[in-house]
Amino acid sequence: MTSVEEPARPDGRARDAARTKAEILDVATREFARAGYEGARVEEIAARTRTTKRMIYYYFGGKEQLFTAVLERAYGALREAERQLDVAHLDPVAAIRRLAELTFDHHERHPDYIRLLSIEDLQGAEHITASRGLGAVGSPALDVLRGILAAGREAGVFRADVDAVDLHAVISSFCFFRTVNRRTFGAVFGRDLLDPRWREHYRTMLGDMVVAYLTSDGAPPAGR
Repeated sequence: MTSVEEPARPDGRARDAARTKAEILDVATREFARAGYEGARVEEIAARTRTTKRMIYYYFGGKEQLFTAVLERAYGALREAERQLDVAHLDPVAAIRRLAELTFDHHERHPDYIRLLSIEDLQGAEHITASRGLGAVGSPALDVLRGILAAGREAGVFRADVDAVDLHAVISSFCFFRTVNRRTFGAVFGRDLLDPRWREHYRTMLGDMVVAYLTSDGAPPAGR
């Protein structure tokens, strides 16, 4: 078996190590998303990269740690997009629409991310909980969302009883369902939620629903 050399050296090996790790994570992301945590094999991931199973263990420690690293990178991409979101120049209604659109666009462009979350949920979220880079950290979008809600309340356009985490769950739920339940929904109702012809309709509808909720008076329906 090929011996494992120290990847971090001043002669260019550090760059090679970074490329190798990125390639492993790319392939591992696709393999975990395709086969699930139990079905994915480190041997298969190694076979699809320019490295060995031993090298994967050297970099990541094992299958469990590799899956955690895949999750951390997937979450990191979304968090980076959230950090770059600039809504300070927008009024609260336009800002909340922009935040909803960011989630909509990201989930659509990264279906493997959605599948990985589904797989991790089946694992009891044990990898996320144990991860130093993930567990209970939350999301930069929540801070942005709290700011938008505060600005909307101050302007008198948003109801005062909306919790940022609840609203984040509403936005994420629609985007998640549209991606992960695409085939079952299509089989039952005859409509592909990811059909490009319907894309702008659903993107606008999500914003409309969020704005309608935030601008309602919040009074409970009669009889409650």
